[in-house]
Amino acid sequence: MILLLVLLFCSCVWIRVARNMDGLPFGAPPILLDMKSEIQNYLENPQLLPIHDLEVVQQYWKHDTNIKQLCQAEVAATPTTLLVERDINTGALAEVVEIVTPHAGMTNKTSMSLQRIPGPPSEWVRGNASNVPFWPGGLEWNPSETMSDLLQIDDLMEELCFKKDLKTVPPGFKNGMNFGTSDVNLNLAASLKQKAKPHDTEDKLKTESDSSSVIDLADLLKEKGSIFKWIEEEPVPFQNHKLAEKKSIVMSENEDGDLDDIPVVDISKVLSLSEKQKLKSTDWAEIIDVSTSLDNFNDLVPNPAFTWPFELDRFQKHAIIHLEKGEDVFIAAHTSAGKTVVAEYAIALSQKHMTRAIYTSPIKALSNQKFRDFKTTFTDVGLLTGDVQINAKATCLIMTTEILRSMLYNGSDIIRDLEWVIFDEVHYINDSERGVVWEEVLILLPSHVNIVMLSATVPNTSEFATWVGRTKGRKMYVISTLKRPVPLEHYLYTGLTGKTKDERFLIVNAEGAFVPKGYMAAMEAKKSKEKDVKPSSAGAGRGRGAPTKEVSRAPGGGGHKGWGPPQEKNLMIALLDHLKKHDQLPVVAFTFSRNRCDQNSSLLTSVDLVTAEERGRIHQFFQKCVSRLKGSDQKLPQVTNMQILLKRGIGVHHSGILPILKEVVEMLFQEGLVKLLFATETFAMGVNMPARTVVFDSIRKHDGTGFRNLLPAEYIQMAGRAGRRGLDTTGTVIILCKNDVPESSELHAMMLGQPMKLSSQFRVTYSMILNLLRVEHLRVEDMMKRSFGEDHQQSKLGKVKEQLQKLYDQVQQLPQLACDICIDIESYYNNAASYLNSKEEMQESLLTHPSMMREMNPGRVLIVQHQGRCNKLAVLLSIDSRSKEKLYKVLVLISGDGEPTSKNDDMIWTKMLGISQLKKGLFYPTSRVNHAVVLLKAKQIWEVTRVQLKIESDKIVADWDNRQIPRFRDNPPGPSCTAAVQELSRLSQTASVEVINPLQDWKWTNMDLVGKMQELSILFNRLASATCTACSQFEQHLEQTSASMSIQEELQRTQFLLSEDSLLHSADYHSRLEVLKELNYVDGNGTLQMKGKVACEMGNHELIITELVFHNVLTELQPAEIAALLSCLVFQQKNASEPHLTPVLEKGRLRIREIAEKIGRTQQACGLKEAVGDFVDQFRFELVEVVYEWAKGMPFAEIMGLTDVQEGMIVRCIQRLDETLRDVRDAARIIGDPILYQKMGEASTAIKRDIVFAASLYTQ
Repeated sequence: MILLLVLLFCSCVWIRVARNMDGLPFGAPPILLDMKSEIQNYLENPQLLPIHDLEVVQQYWKHDTNIKQLCQAEVAATPTTLLVERDINTGALAEVVEIVTPHAGMTNKTSMSLQRIPGPPSEWVRGNASNVPFWPGGLEWNPSETMSDLLQIDDLMEELCFKKDLKTVPPGFKNGMNFGTSDVNLNLAASLKQKAKPHDTEDKLKTESDSSSVIDLADLLKEKGSIFKWIEEEPVPFQNHKLAEKKSIVMSENEDGDLDDIPVVDISKVLSLSEKQKLKSTDWAEIIDVSTSLDNFNDLVPNPAFTWPFELDRFQKHAIIHLEKGEDVFIAAHTSAGKTVVAEYAIALSQKHMTRAIYTSPIKALSNQKFRDFKTTFTDVGLLTGDVQINAKATCLIMTTEILRSMLYNGSDIIRDLEWVIFDEVHYINDSERGVVWEEVLILLPSHVNIVMLSATVPNTSEFATWVGRTKGRKMYVISTLKRPVPLEHYLYTGLTGKTKDERFLIVNAEGAFVPKGYMAAMEAKKSKEKDVKPSSAGAGRGRGAPTKEVSRAPGGGGHKGWGPPQEKNLMIALLDHLKKHDQLPVVAFTFSRNRCDQNSSLLTSVDLVTAEERGRIHQFFQKCVSRLKGSDQKLPQVTNMQILLKRGIGVHHSGILPILKEVVEMLFQEGLVKLLFATETFAMGVNMPARTVVFDSIRKHDGTGFRNLLPAEYIQMAGRAGRRGLDTTGTVIILCKNDVPESSELHAMMLGQPMKLSSQFRVTYSMILNLLRVEHLRVEDMMKRSFGEDHQQSKLGKVKEQLQKLYDQVQQLPQLACDICIDIESYYNNAASYLNSKEEMQESLLTHPSMMREMNPGRVLIVQHQGRCNKLAVLLSIDSRSKEKLYKVLVLISGDGEPTSKNDDMIWTKMLGISQLKKGLFYPTSRVNHAVVLLKAKQIWEVTRVQLKIESDKIVADWDNRQIPRFRDNPPGPSCTAAVQELSRLSQTASVEVINPLQDWKWTNMDLVGKMQELSILFNRLASATCTACSQFEQHLEQTSASMSIQEELQRTQFLLSEDSLLHSADYHSRLEVLKELNYVDGNGTLQMKGKVACEMGNHELIITELVFHNVLTELQPAEIAALLSCLVFQQKNASEPHLTPVLEKGRLRIREIAEKIGRTQQACGLKEAVGDFVDQFRFELVEVVYEWAKGMPFAEIMGLTDVQEGMIVRCIQRLDETLRDVRDAARIIGDPILYQKMGEASTAIKRDIVFAASLYTQ
């Protein structure tokens, strides 16, 4: 109570004092400083900060140097641990045992084993460039065997002697089996069971075995009965995941008693037989017969992981059975056949087994579409692309193949849980630029990952599957079907307007047979209206991308000669009326030009293909999608034009269309609201979006080098969009005959021809080299050996090794030449071989020179090689140029009645023997002089003399041909022939004949030719000074030496085939490695340097980006300028308008081209064939101005006025540019450049806005 009174009194006093202070002129005195004034004083007076106080700033603390700190390293993981053993009954401590810790110290930086310690969560999805990949499946070495395991094996090897310590008699048996060699006498042990204490050792009693009790199984195999009947029994069918049930063996008591009579069996000879039972090269792939029925499918798969509301096709059932067994499958089927069912079942299996599945696609757009489709089927689905990452830890991940390759190289921990990888559109491996990615991924996948490959029909499925099976070390099951769910009918359309609009002629029926009657009718219909059609001027309607004159001359349906917009409009209206009349909508019109697609759609302003109700649905959906865009972006010309077209049921789809508009068109087409779609062939690469009809505007396309007809694979891929499963009985494919009807042979080859084979596009890239050089146990040679292109050669290695062993044996058995004179005969052989090769090579080029050709007239005397001699005179009669290789008809001297051609005349040693006769002068017959008229190749003409004889060559040839007739064979030669022979005989008896010397006579200055002739002169002088030619038995010794050297050359050739230098890409690899060494990416030992580590972070253009970073080209620029200049790395369009660049951007452009030129010269100096100009010109700067203004904030509608590049191409370029900016930012982080790191982040943020990075509709 007293305390309360005191508090009350104090409060009253304080209130009174406070009131009195309010009357003071400046208020109450301050107790604490005002916060506002204190902050203001702090900011306005920086000189008062303590960092400017010299007395404080200049103080430092001296540190004592400790050199030993540099020797400290992280403590290695403990290789062993202690295990406590306790009594089971009492729980008391029994003992402590030290055991080896498996996989100790294994991290993602040091080990390729799946047992290594996982990396940090931030690297769990995409990995890190400093990580090592997991060990690829199919390679010999297994990294899961740790050093501790190997040490245990070594200790066991030291303790165990395989000749003395192996048991031959199992416990409980009197006799056993002999696993040793047949000449080793092993003892049999009698097993006596004795009761002993736990720690007592067992006593072993040994008895000698009788030699008669040893049986040779190799002899038993010759008998009629097989002792291995249990091997021939039907194998137990596999159950879930490669686990087979073990068949228990039930034995009766009587059978148990007969075991004592089993003799010792020597299986040493049988082991060699069992080794031959390994898989052959053809056994890596098995073709499944899908024609067989599977009535017991439900019994084979009683608990399916996924079910569908429809009956599965046979090929789908076969595939599911193999998936249930955990086996790899390769599905090859037509478009819309249902290959996705197999992919869905593999995903369902992974979710059932609580593992993961990855679905890869060739393009980003297809990944987005598949994400939406699988999201409705499987809830736990993620998407990984270059700029989007959605639910990255899902059990089913959709991504492009490039993303999966990056994850494999970077050691992503997702690979641990991966059970299935589904490769969609595997035939994309034929792509020359990106096909190598598929091969890399298939090689790098670990052994625990199962593979599902989906492809269009290709003729070499077995070959490709064999390569995959051999690479991964397990069998691949090929399931192919040529059956189309909806058969196709192919037509030619010659209609135009009026009565002709229904002129459609069947040329290939639903059974796939060509219909000549329909083709002839189309020809007649086209001819009948040629007089009525008045074509407009040839140049009408031709714009950028329109067909050129080359197209108009071609008869292959690509001719648009005299074809303008009015005719195009009339044709499309007539065709649409015809299709509507026969209920053939919707239709996809494939046109091989983006501009032509836009032009054709703009011509149909009067066409309306939808109802009012459908128009309302289109409007509502379009507005809902476009509402996601910024206000100004909603009013883009392409957006408004597309809305007008879609409301009339017409759509356009090509790479120049904005991505969000392409997705709107695709979704409306799938809903059946787009009745007519103008599209390029990229539409055929998307998901299954079939139409009732497919129309080809032309069957010719430009492939980057020239115009050509469509390949069968291209035509089938696009024509396969015709026919909707469950809605249409047949699909309709129509080819428009705008000018001429295509040739029947062209149509037959395109429609019924064999699709393109899967071929290897493997090449060695800088990225591959750098990523593999940072891994100790993987080499680039290992990757090259396992490429698809090397599969044929690698499959023959077994035979090559056998051939090598035979050659080794032959070399050991070669007799030694015992001749004191022929001591230099091997040197003579080598010099003669070089002389022959150089001489023949030079003569082929020499005789085709214009100066020499003027001398090669009938009557010219030649020194030729004929019948093992190189010094025969001949006279030229005529030259036959009809074949690819010129043939020279000559009259040559021979001995006696003729020198029959010996089988050794074409052997190299007989030619060498002829060289040795050159120094003896010209050949002159030892017996009666005779002659022959023969045909010689250029390499058989050794010299061209200055002598020109006057002969009648036609009479000589006629006389010779006449005497080859049996009844005139004994007739004497004619006067012309006799005179020529006499003149040649006279010349042969002279000391020498003067020959033509091109260097002296014609003053040739060709340095290559001069060098070759000097080399020939040196070699000939060496041959002339050889002592072995003086030997009386030189011919026999040369033949023996030739046989010996031939075997040794074959041995060297075989050794080369087994070496890594024989690989197809070996030279390219070594050249690129030299480039990396020259530019200091790797050192002389192949160890990655700092530049190499930075280049590993790059997705593409590794060298140019790394050089820009290390030359500080980007650091001094502003973020917008950096983004603008780096756009040259991702923009590829060639025909674009020139940009207007600022002085800074122009300087940066020149600097980039300068660095690119330096790299190009280095590549050429190291042996790469790419021209310096081609390497520099691949970096295109036409979009630099657009990206610069976009990064500075200019609206998209305004930047479209800066270039003629279409909207879709700009968006694609900027999206890809963001990936490059992030790569450069990672490079700045590695080298420790915070300024560049910050600028790259700002540049990436500046371009990621508005319509360019609008979210995909498929991911919403």
